[in-house]
Amino acid sequence: MSDKIYPIGIQNFEKIRKEGFFYVDKTALVYQMVKTGSYYFLSRPRRFGKSLLVSTLEAYFRGKKELFEGLAMEKLEKEWIEHPILHLDLNIEKYDSPQSLEDILEKAIVSWEKLYQLDGKIQTGCVVCGPLFVDYRY
Repeated sequence: MSDKIYPIGIQNFEKIRKEGFFYVDKTALVYQMVKTGSYYFLSRPRRFGKSLLVSTLEAYFRGKKELFEGLAMEKLEKEWIEHPILHLDLNIEKYDSPQSLEDILEKAIVSWEKLYQLDGKIQTGCVVCGPLFVDYRY
């Protein structure tokens, strides 16, 4: 019997791995998705693992190799390259008007500009970063 406990309600890959929670390794599928895919729309019911998948992808693209020790990804990935991450969680605020949504997006963009030293280079109304383009105009 394992001493590991199930990560009930925990959707953070790094926390699960660092604190020794039980984890079903699906990183081979994540690797396949990253290397062979194009665009994905994650449409699944609530409590179906979307947040954990996004957290796993974030750890992968941040180049956090140590989190993948003992998992399939450790053997599959040969080049651990850190990429810029633009993570926007739309579940943390209440958007009761178009202005409130725009304010949150503007705040996120300013934060990313500072983080990646792009002060003033991201145009309001869209985010462009390498192959990523997110248009949030409504």
